[in-house]
Amino acid sequence: MDPLPSNPFAVLSFIVAPAILTNSSTVLILSTSNRLARAVDRARALSKELDASQDPGSEADAQRLRELTVVEKRSVLLVRALRIFYLAVSGFTSAALLSLAGAVLATSAPAWVATLLGYVVIAAGLVAVGSIIFGAVLLVRETRMAIDTLSEQTASLRFRVRQRGAKG
Repeated sequence: MDPLPSNPFAVLSFIVAPAILTNSSTVLILSTSNRLARAVDRARALSKELDASQDPGSEADAQRLRELTVVEKRSVLLVRALRIFYLAVSGFTSAALLSLAGAVLATSAPAWVATLLGYVVIAAGLVAVGSIIFGAVLLVRETRMAIDTLSEQTASLRFRVRQRGAKG
């Protein structure tokens, strides 16, 4: 016996689960876009500071240049994560729509059509879930780079403060 007609929640689950995951993916896109905007703003600020520098060979400029390089790498990771999250949204949306189509066609189309749609839905869902996982890994890497830069800045600032304290 086919479990779909006997269980009204089965069809609903096939549609609602991808819809919820699509929403989650769009939230990840929004937060990643905000992170990218902040990285771009930081890169612009560092570029301005480097352009306005009166002492191009200074340690401060060298630190700014290192930070600018890291911000550039972070931006590339964030753009990659955005692309991956867009793929996830596409996968979840496709899974939801194809699940609906499969539910409608299951009673009127040949059995192979519903089976084929089922496989396509599973594939789209797997691609989408894999995309979320891969995008999250990229975000973790980007976060690690940001924390490393912050740690370097903090260590440099502590050193300068201690030097000033020793002189005074």
